[in-house]
Amino acid sequence: MYQELEDFLEDLQAARSLDDVQAHLFGLRDFLDVEHLVYHCLDASGNKYGAMTYDAPWIRRYIEEDYARIDPVVQGTYQRFHPVDWKQLDWSGKSQRAFLGEALATGVGNQGVSVPIRGPNGQFALFSVNSTESDDGWANYRKEKLKTLILAAHFINQRALELESQLHPPTKPLSPRESDALTLLANGMNRSQASEKLGISEHTLRVYIESARFKLGAANATHAVARAMVRGLIVV
Repeated sequence: MYQELEDFLEDLQAARSLDDVQAHLFGLRDFLDVEHLVYHCLDASGNKYGAMTYDAPWIRRYIEEDYARIDPVVQGTYQRFHPVDWKQLDWSGKSQRAFLGEALATGVGNQGVSVPIRGPNGQFALFSVNSTESDDGWANYRKEKLKTLILAAHFINQRALELESQLHPPTKPLSPRESDALTLLANGMNRSQASEKLGISEHTLRVYIESARFKLGAANATHAVARAMVRGLIVV
């Protein structure tokens, strides 16, 4: 167990993979005196990854059921910029209530706070902790620990970005025509409509799309559009 936040930050800086980050989170969890903590990230390449202290069966269940679609913590913080207490989120829907009941049964705390983080090129991350404290106890905990949570969140995100950049070198910039082609596809046009809009043949359009796909490391045109949007290379 860490005695000071600086001890965790020292280990975090020495991490060489997200597996290393996850291993250190257990010590941070004990230092913060919470039930669980989790770091989610949608990186600049459109990949999702995270590090967390939840039990493996709950992690598998969450992924298999794609609970991120209905999880109020994920959905309710995406458009926010400041720490959010879970009691401020909307848990009134039937699916959200069922999700909450299942989460509580697996040991997720009924109290929680999440710190949204905005990174470069559209990167979004979320650092959350949860607890079984009473309402009064949790209010006192937030007041005492919120600054520490925010610091930990941003340091974890910074290290994750550094590790991600080592695995995925920067993307070559798209040419104006490549950007135009992907933007039109992102707006729902088919290739015939897009080529007509740009005043070029479908064959030429296909060349631009394939060139953009190669630069983005995408499997197909749809994947290329998604990656370009996440990286902020096109705006829909």
